[in-house]
Amino acid sequence: MLRKILLASIGILVMASCATKKPKSDADGAAAGGADNGAPVIADKEMNFNPQGSDSGAIPGLGTVFFELDQSRLTNDARQQLATNAEWIKGNPAVTIQIEGHTDERGSVEYNLSLGERRAKSVKAYLTSLGIDAKRLTIISYGEEKPLESGSSESAWAKNRRANFVPLAQ
Repeated sequence: MLRKILLASIGILVMASCATKKPKSDADGAAAGGADNGAPVIADKEMNFNPQGSDSGAIPGLGTVFFELDQSRLTNDARQQLATNAEWIKGNPAVTIQIEGHTDERGSVEYNLSLGERRAKSVKAYLTSLGIDAKRLTIISYGEEKPLESGSSESAWAKNRRANFVPLAQ
């Protein structure tokens, strides 16, 4: 019985000490094991871009790309917009771009996340073919979770089938 109490006490002490430990920091203040592996620590950087990125329309030269229904293939219009975006990215070398893939509301959550990822990857591949360093591009899929326009009409769906671009400080 005493042994069980002793083991339980040791377990509680170990859990309590783990919960109160703070991560070690290096000379620059980056947490050990954190994002200081060459990647930017975004929370520590001043952002001067709209966090909605190209969806906001407030970043001249950086536009949203739209897709056809159930497609990740780039249209001619999308390629033209990506050429403009590539020039903007080249002109802003201190910025990493997050490419966000989106879908309309039709389809399962799993399918839409996969389609959004394929769209973001398609955009990234095209931008790298235009000379953008792949290390400056990250991708994420939101699927149907962040619609640009609410509604269940072809007009709303067309606006939600997109990839948008969010500048992040390096």
